[in-house]
Amino acid sequence: MIESKKKFFFRNECLFEVGDRVETCNHCIGTVVRVDRDKIGVFIVVRLDIIPGEFAYDPSDLEKIE
Repeated sequence: MIESKKKFFFRNECLFEVGDRVETCNHCIGTVVRVDRDKIGVFIVVRLDIIPGEFAYDPSDLEKIE
């Protein structure tokens, strides 16, 4: 299975792509597994390190870890 490397800019400041390590607004660490769009807008799907499963976040609720 090949995952596409989608890249998205948000407010001209952050760039998220599959594989990025991120910190959520409630200080959980995880990995971006998908960047998607629905009727409301763009959302980032993250697999957190401490909780099994994948969770969708608004881009403004995530911070890229360098």
